[in-house]
Parts: sequence; structure tokens; C-alpha cells
Amino acid sequence: MNIQSDNLDEEINLLELLQVLWKGKIIIVSLTAFASIFAVVYSLSLPNIYESKALLAPVDSSSSISGALGSYRGLAGLTGINLPSSGSDTNSEKAMETIKSLSFFEKNILTNIFLPDLMALESWSSDTNIVIYDERIYKTSTNSWEDEPSAQQAYKEFTSKHLRLGKDKNSGFITLSIKHQSPFLAKQWAELVINEVNDFYRQKDKEESEKAVSYLNQQISMTGSSEIKQVLAELVQEETKKLTLIDANQFYVFEYIDPPAVMEKKSEPNRANICIIIAFLGGILSILLVFIRHYFFNEKVA
Repeated sequence: MNIQSDNLDEEINLLELLQVLWKGKIIIVSLTAFASIFAVVYSLSLPNIYESKALLAPVDSSSSISGALGSYRGLAGLTGINLPSSGSDTNSEKAMETIKSLSFFEKNILTNIFLPDLMALESWSSDTNIVIYDERIYKTSTNSWEDEPSAQQAYKEFTSKHLRLGKDKNSGFITLSIKHQSPFLAKQWAELVINEVNDFYRQKDKEESEKAVSYLNQQISMTGSSEIKQVLAELVQEETKKLTLIDANQFYVFEYIDPPAVMEKKSEPNRANICIIIAFLGGILSILLVFIRHYFFNEKVA
């Protein structure tokens, strides 16, 4: 008897819920329709975003650059001289953090881009390939800012909305991508970041080698031992070779497996998903509203 009574109660409760929903059908249909219309209008108002990706590999640490001084570091240590390390594996790990740093952005990225493309963008015309700027932020007629953004504001915008950087733990390959309304700027900025970080570490290692050569030549002039002079001369010769190799390599830290490209298809927004999700949420909220009206305001089902 108890089981039959429970089943009957469940049927009554389910029937009551269906009656409540049927009574509130106008609210449910109206709010769901409103949410659907809003979703369509909202999704169409969102600009297309294009993502230009580059697949990168760290430059091989067994290359002639990193291995040029391997056999001579022991000799240098005997003379009390520490030569700079040139392991590209180390550089590649550091380079990923460098790319995300404020100082690198200020010195290497911000100085090479047109700031309104980052901070005052309104839209991009695919027909004319022209970027349109928000006149409330940047006045194109006078090339002046209403309130010019700081380097830190630009850095936050660039790293949070445009730059994506990740490393595959299994392959060790690195993916760097730039998102932008203009696919041409997305490609341009991706290439800029990669070129600049390669140049940054090339210049850094070059300066260290030049200092090492200068120091070694100074030590040669100061020592009276012919054996030490010979060792130092060999070290100078190898450092000079390293300098030549540094300048000869176009890709110093990262090399392309797949370079960035001007993408024809947008990466976002997914308008269909946006419409489905908002319409679904509108339907759920309208049903909740109907139940709240019935149970909290004690409306009786007719």
C-alpha cells in the first residue's frame, strides 16, 4: 500500500508540475523567444577574430653554436676564466618567459607596432583591409589620443586578449598565436614576436662573446706564460668562430615548423553556440520564474 501511495504522490506531483508549466507557457515562450532574439543580435554584433598560429621548435642545442666552446671550457676554467654558456635549450625556456614579460613588450613589441591597432580598434574591413579606430579613444584626423594608454595598459591588453603561448610537454614544440580582428595584423604581430625574441637572445649572446674576447685578449697581454697565452689564443679563436655562427643563424632560439599565416576563416566567435547557449539559459530561467511565481506567491493551478 505504501508503495502504491508513493507512486500516486509522484504522479500527482508530476502532474502538478506539468500544469504549472502549462499555465506559465506564455511566460516561458516569451522569455525564451526574447533570449533567442537577443542571442542572435548579440552574436551578430561581435566582430570576427582571426588567429594566426606558429608552431616552433627550440634550436638544437647540439648545433655548432652551442658546441663550439665545449672542449675549451675546461681549459678556460684552469686559467680562472668563465666563458658564457650558449645552450639554446636554456635560452628557449627563458625565451618563453621573456615573451610574456613587461620589459620585453615595452622594448621590443610596443616600439614596433602601431598602438591604436592594439588599444583603439573598432573594426576591420575585409573588403578594403582597413582598420577603423574608435574616434572616442583615438582621433585619426589629428593622430591624437583622448587619453593615451600607458605601456602597462598596452601590455595587459596584448597579453590577455591577443597573445597565446604554450608548450607541448611530449614533443617540446611551442605554439605561439596572435588573435586580432585583422588577420594581416595577427600574422604580422606573430612574426614580430618570434623575430624579436630570436634577435634578443642573439644580441645577448653576441655581447657576452664580445666581452669574453675582449677579456681574453686583455689576459693574453698580461700573462708571461707562453703555455697560457697559447690556451687563451685558442679560446679567442673559438669565441670568434662563435660570433660568426651567431650572426649566420636567422633562427637563434626558435625555428619554424609551421610559420604564421593570414587566416581566411575566423577562429571566433562561434555564433551558433552563443545562440544555443543563451536561448537554453533563457528557457531554463523562464521555467524557474514560473515555478517561483507559483510556489512562492501561492498561485493555485486552475
